[in-house]
Amino acid sequence: MTRPISLLFGVHAHQPVGNFPEVLADAHMRCYKPFLQALYRYPEFCFAMHISGWLLDYLIYHYPEDMALLRKMVARGQVELFGAGDTEPVLAAIPNRDRIGQIQTFSDKLERKLGQRPRGAWLTERVWETTVVPALADCGIRYVIVDDYHFLCAGKTLAELDGYFTTEEDGRKLDLFPISEALRYRLPFSPAEDAVAYIESLAGNSAPGHGNAAVYFDDIEKFGIWPETYEWVYGKGWLESFIQNVLASPMIRTQHYGDYHIAGRTRGVVYLPTTSYIEMNEWTLPAEPANIYAHLVRQGKASGWYEDNKAFLRGGIWKNFFSRYPESNWMHKRMLGLSTRFASLPQPQQSNAMRDKLYESQANDAYWHGLFGGLYLPHLRRAVFRAIVELEAMLDAYGPRPARFLEDTDLDGTEEMYLQNGVIQAVLKLDGGASVCELDSYVLKHNFGDTLQRQTEHYYQKIDQSVYGSHGHGGTGIASAHERVSFKHKIDALDLVADDHARGLFVDRLNGGFISYEHEALAADDMLCQAEAFSLHVKKSIGLADNQLQVSYLFADEAQGIFSTEINLAMPSCDGWSGRYIYQDEIPCGFGEPLELFAMTGITLEDDALAGSIELKVSSPVELRAQPCYSVSQSEEGFEKIMQAVTLILEWPVMAGEVFISLAINPKAKRRAGIIADSAAATGRIAYTSRAMQ
Repeated sequence: MTRPISLLFGVHAHQPVGNFPEVLADAHMRCYKPFLQALYRYPEFCFAMHISGWLLDYLIYHYPEDMALLRKMVARGQVELFGAGDTEPVLAAIPNRDRIGQIQTFSDKLERKLGQRPRGAWLTERVWETTVVPALADCGIRYVIVDDYHFLCAGKTLAELDGYFTTEEDGRKLDLFPISEALRYRLPFSPAEDAVAYIESLAGNSAPGHGNAAVYFDDIEKFGIWPETYEWVYGKGWLESFIQNVLASPMIRTQHYGDYHIAGRTRGVVYLPTTSYIEMNEWTLPAEPANIYAHLVRQGKASGWYEDNKAFLRGGIWKNFFSRYPESNWMHKRMLGLSTRFASLPQPQQSNAMRDKLYESQANDAYWHGLFGGLYLPHLRRAVFRAIVELEAMLDAYGPRPARFLEDTDLDGTEEMYLQNGVIQAVLKLDGGASVCELDSYVLKHNFGDTLQRQTEHYYQKIDQSVYGSHGHGGTGIASAHERVSFKHKIDALDLVADDHARGLFVDRLNGGFISYEHEALAADDMLCQAEAFSLHVKKSIGLADNQLQVSYLFADEAQGIFSTEINLAMPSCDGWSGRYIYQDEIPCGFGEPLELFAMTGITLEDDALAGSIELKVSSPVELRAQPCYSVSQSEEGFEKIMQAVTLILEWPVMAGEVFISLAINPKAKRRAGIIADSAAATGRIAYTSRAMQ
């Protein structure tokens, strides 16, 4: 007999840790509040909801009346809550002990604050690896949701994907629901009556115990935040029309995942490959392979074979972001190191504050880049590094580290040198460049080295629309963000030029060519590195003194040419109004404007968002060229330029003798004068001598 189809309707609400308050306020006004109010008016419409832990805390604090509404819907049986990791980590990218801790923390929070403990879980970015099964099962999770694409990659057909399947790992089992891609692209973009008609078409004959299910679970932000969706979903009444049409249909019944799970039975055992949703598999590829992949997809769609064969045209996996972006890999490996240190502490010393910071550092958003910014957004990286720096200071209080030590943190085959004195920390890459890749202030809880090297991206092709042709949306309804090509900012050809070096601090050049250094360990706290490049003989030393990073260059008598060093600084204000240069007690401009000074010996960078400043001093007059460093990113609102760093280039004619440069990090914005202290007072010093030009 023909049975009504069960509509398993779920939404996922998430905002990154560290997102701007104005963004959160806008999301609440245009999406979270009207969505909950609309659903509250239809208690018979059952749905599932996942709100990430940090966002839930934020909404409860700032918008308690809306969360009280949600709690009422939970209490009356309208809403099923879904779990996850508390700070929305990609579970596959963190240690198993932290998976368990994150899931348990969030399940406890949902039970305590909203009155329901979850049996289902949302997988962040739908990243699937079988290694996550034991942690989920051990935390009481009985089912998760992934894309139907995951199942197609395992050899299943769409006709089979009308219920749930079972998998297992290490003696634990977990049931898996396949999210319909067809529904993801229809809701809420197709007219409501068309979307409901499609769901009705999925109803059909089914064996006892195998009632058909239409599975939908996607970002709630599509219901009000994505372009055009607020007016479409609420102004033109799409959401209410959809709900009313579903409830009026004799072929559809809304049901909770949990009720369907209990009443039905599994379609059988399945083993899914490591994958995520289709778009993510493209985003994680480097530009050239991504171009090839996209070309094959376009070719397949034009020829009509793509839909039936897309499972066999697979891109990369989520963890490729670590190998593709050194900055993502660095954050990830720093986080893993701190997780190990935290886990090794005796239980009584493992404070909740430490655990909170560890979990904050695992929030997924800053580790990847796709349509939604992620890694390219400095404030998201800053939130991760803030948690890392705070946690590191807490751990150091229980287990102090040496003032100087070596470690290949990022697993790239080259060791890094850590210099730290409890006030600041500098991490040096021992790859020949003798540059600083991380500069932390424990007081300000900030990494001034948190910048981003500009890479060529696959979506640069879309900026030249002739590559893709017309991008207009065809048919009724509105376009998805995946279909749009729009521009928030004007993009020029120079904006798309990739960097030829990592954007660290004190990247040195002679006559425009990079200098390469050798290093040789001397005493316990010293390292000597020598470099001879053409006529250049220079010894570079780096050390810490209280709140100062001190760098000196000692040139031999025969040295000649134009020497420059590039200092890239992550300033939280970026090109906003609250960041400025202070030069001779005047404000020449903000960080978003170019600045050129001659015979300069000192300048201060004040940042209200940082609540501090960084003061640059040079022992001899130099030429300063300062400018903002932008990268071109894509978002649901279009292509945009995002400021990543303030780039300072100091340049001077090489002369015999020594040049001292210091960066003093001050907790409060202060303007100081005078020549820097003798660099011999620095502690934990490293010295380099140049080897060859590259």
